[in-house]
Amino acid sequence: MKTPAKVIYSFVFVLFIAILCSSFQKEKPAAVKFAFPYKQAGLDERQAAAHLLSRFTYGAKDDDIDEVVKTGLEKWFQQQLDGKLRDDSLDHLLSQYEDINLSNTEVENKYPRPGQAVRMAVKDGFIDKDSVNKTDGKEYRQKVKAFMDSKGYKPQQELYRQFFNQKILRATYTSNQLHELLTDFWFNHFNVSLTKNQSASFIPAYERDVIRPNVTGKFEALLLATAKSPAMLMYLDNFSSSGQPVASNDGMQMQMGEAQVMKRRQALRPNPKANSAALKKLQPKKKQGGLNENYAREVMELHTLGVDGGYTQNDVTQAARVLTGWTIAPMGDNGYGSAAKNLMDRLGESALEKRGFVHDGDFLFMPTRHDNGEKVVLGKRFPANGGYEEGVELLSMLAHHPATAKFIARKLATRFVNDNPSPVLVDRMAKTFSKTDGDIKQVMISMVTSPEFWSKNALREKTKSPFELAISAVRSLDAKITQPYQLYSWINKMGQRMYYYQAPTGFPDKGQYWINTGSLLNRMNFGLALATQRIPGVKINLASLNNNHEPESADAALLTYSKIIMPERNLEETVKRLKPMLNDPDLVNKVETAAAKATPPQTMDMEMMAVEDKPAKKRYGKKANAITLAAGNNAMLAQVVGVIIGSPEFQRK
Repeated sequence: MKTPAKVIYSFVFVLFIAILCSSFQKEKPAAVKFAFPYKQAGLDERQAAAHLLSRFTYGAKDDDIDEVVKTGLEKWFQQQLDGKLRDDSLDHLLSQYEDINLSNTEVENKYPRPGQAVRMAVKDGFIDKDSVNKTDGKEYRQKVKAFMDSKGYKPQQELYRQFFNQKILRATYTSNQLHELLTDFWFNHFNVSLTKNQSASFIPAYERDVIRPNVTGKFEALLLATAKSPAMLMYLDNFSSSGQPVASNDGMQMQMGEAQVMKRRQALRPNPKANSAALKKLQPKKKQGGLNENYAREVMELHTLGVDGGYTQNDVTQAARVLTGWTIAPMGDNGYGSAAKNLMDRLGESALEKRGFVHDGDFLFMPTRHDNGEKVVLGKRFPANGGYEEGVELLSMLAHHPATAKFIARKLATRFVNDNPSPVLVDRMAKTFSKTDGDIKQVMISMVTSPEFWSKNALREKTKSPFELAISAVRSLDAKITQPYQLYSWINKMGQRMYYYQAPTGFPDKGQYWINTGSLLNRMNFGLALATQRIPGVKINLASLNNNHEPESADAALLTYSKIIMPERNLEETVKRLKPMLNDPDLVNKVETAAAKATPPQTMDMEMMAVEDKPAKKRYGKKANAITLAAGNNAMLAQVVGVIIGSPEFQRK
């Protein structure tokens, strides 16, 4: 008979083993509770898998179709919605871009805005203020650079380059392709642009911390996160919107009442000479501020209700009043609001809260700038003295509005189904949106389980943007990318300068925006440049795609590689259309010359223009052929594959 001690010991030991074993068990994925009606549309399993891959990844190969079929179509889609697949190789590639993980404050401290470095250099005596306009440009830039180097500052373009590179690598290599597509979709929906210098340095963190974590969550959470982000607050000017004129004292009067300011002045008067600098800080400057309606208008027209959502100009004005005082917390040693930072640190969070301030990360609600009067938006009354919470309530109301459900449903269907989605499909998705409290994941499931997603009106009826074309090409050819910025430059050259779309609408999601004579030539030019190894830092091995079996002729190569690059498609007409282009020995030069003539100068990336300044024959010629041969390709095969990538059929998804 066991003693009580032995019984207890045995029990504890068994419990320990059970806990230990359970720690090694993988979390069970959520059960799939939906089915795709692709058979009713006349598709077999492989064709359905190809369609899923065309819409929810940045490009597929034949092996990918096998994997989806093996996993099960519904289970694969559920995994993509969950977005928890391992990305070790991608993480390794991204580790070289350490600054994409910087907080906004760290960015402010490391990457001063244009002109800010000059002011700091003058302040530190590194540059003579009187000589700024007398120094020649080259010498002036050298002095500024020397100052920045001495302080460890970096030019903003370096941050942007890392940011562009990470986007190329994520889209190309992530296993969680749908999450990456949705990150692109929602960034575009809540667009901010690098063209506005005030907001530019906040955009990397905006995509990383605001958009990416919320792409399959509740729409209300995504809307609120964007509204409070420094990038959006700056981009649409809500950071400066005030319900009353604001006296700026470099952050002093912002936090102090007039009586406190006068008391401080009196304390300084006994020795005015010694305290002249302190007194100067307390002099009220020119009053600024006033109501700004930009964000209120766009949050209704572009983010929630849509242009036909039933709001009026008065609703815009009233909503703008509700959102006054929503601004950016001071950040950085020399960045936004740095003069007020020390004062806020001295007051402390508890003192701020007692005065009605709300400090949440980089967001700050300032009751001293808030319009405390009564407002009415879309028939809803907001009583006087509502403070920060009435702004949250307004955004929640907009997020749950029936017009928002339909507007978001239509935008998702336009992106993932076709350019003119069926009203029946949009209504079904909108009902799901409303029923599930704006659950984006459930709206996506509603879309993909609808017959309209699988109909002939959806199959290959979407046109790839330049970004989608470039990424689908490198994925289809299993490219190894060591210089992602080269691809960014080509995407820009094809007409899509990522992160620089100036209007808050974001890039259009319809094919007619992307396709014209110039863009088609540039797409063919890109395909030929990629296949003939003329894009530095992007390597491909075409022979390996066909198990190192060399086709007997150009015609045979066209048929074989068309099937590899565009699996599960009827390619008879495409092959017939492309054949005449295969044997033209001067095709590369002809296409490049024509594309250069058709490309508007403003779409060209400046660094790319510096590279693309020599005639094609002088720049490439025999050297290009040597590169393709060294990579396991040959000139004939490279030209065939380039023609396929540039073909109208490859432009469709």
